[in-house]
This record gives sequence, structure tokens and C-alpha cells, in this order.
Amino acid sequence: MKVIIIGDGRHSQVIQEMISALPEYKIVAVLDDKYEEPFYAKGITYAEISFIYMLLTANTKVVVAIGSNESRKNIVENLPLIAEQYLTVIHPSAVISPSASIGYGTVVMPNAAVNARSRIGQHSIINTGSIIEHDNLVENYTHISPNATLAGQVSIGEGSHICSSATIIPGKNIGNWSIVGAGSTVLNDIPSYSKAVGSPTRIIEKSFISKVQNK
Repeated sequence: MKVIIIGDGRHSQVIQEMISALPEYKIVAVLDDKYEEPFYAKGITYAEISFIYMLLTANTKVVVAIGSNESRKNIVENLPLIAEQYLTVIHPSAVISPSASIGYGTVVMPNAAVNARSRIGQHSIINTGSIIEHDNLVENYTHISPNATLAGQVSIGEGSHICSSATIIPGKNIGNWSIVGAGSTVLNDIPSYSKAVGSPTRIIEKSFISKVQNK
């Protein structure tokens, strides 16, 4: 399977290494708008994102390898691709329950765990060593950072970012496009468009006028 990577920043480098280690995939292009002129190196085409239309074939999948949740959403919404054209990338060391589901375009990093009946949306990042316990719902364009833990029956809204080593206790809900700070412990629901930090968390910022919300 041929793979086109969109984005060539630091997050993309991790995903490129993951895909390169999987024998069933071959990276044929890395597209980023920082490349004003296309060039070819070590069997890979480097060009701006619009170059994708010259490369897509029936045997090609796409990964949007950009760390920003909002940027990932913007790119996906501006590409006329169907969900099935995006590749879901799962590192061999990740543990995925057979009853869990992982959406198109999502990347599951090394040593992550997704347990029974959890549902992960599209174009999300389940980062290194993170734990998604049973019966979680993680919506599209989210980022669960390294070593974060979602206990059972947690709901994470679209575009939210759970930062490194944060813990969310069972049954709590994180709204859309919110941020839970690194090392935080969430004991109560967090509304949409909020930033919460601390152990236990407290909301330090609310933004009801969101760029994402207004798109």
C-alpha cells in the first residue's frame, strides 16, 4: 500500500518512522506547503499539499500527520477525499481490544492501550503510552498525549487535547475543543472550549467565541 503523508513537522517525523517500520506500507510522498517546488529524494516526492491530486491512485492512502487538532481538521475538510482514503496507523506494540473501534486517519502510537468497547473517532492521535480504558468515546480530531489515562466510560469531545500524564476518572465528560493540562486529575465534567489544569482540575479559561466553533 502506497502512503502519502501530509505535513512534515516534528509530529510527522514520528509517524513517518512508524509507517516506514511497517512492511506493508511504502511512503511515496510527503506534502507540506513549505515546499514551494517539488523535489524527489530517496524514493519520496516532496511538494506542496495541492500536489496530492497528481499522486492519488486506487492503491494509495493518506495520513494527515499534523499535531494541531484544528489544523488537521482544516486540511481534512479542504481535501475532497472520502473517509476510506485515509490510513489508520497502529504501532505493533499498541494493544487494541477486538471490540474497540479506531476511526480512519487516526494514529495509535507505541505502547498505547485501547480497551473493550471504546470508540476512537477519525483523525485523532492516541499518543505513546496513553491508556483508553473500557467504554470510552473519543471524538474526531482529538489528541490524547503520552501517558494520559482515560478511565472507564469517559467521553472526549471533538478537537479536545488531553495533555501528558493527565488522568480523567470514570464517567466524566470533556466538551469539544477543550484542553486538560499536563498532569491534571479531572474529577468533574469540563465544558466545551475550556482550559482546565491542576489536581483536581480547575477551569482557568473559557472561550465561547472559538475560531473552530465558527467554521
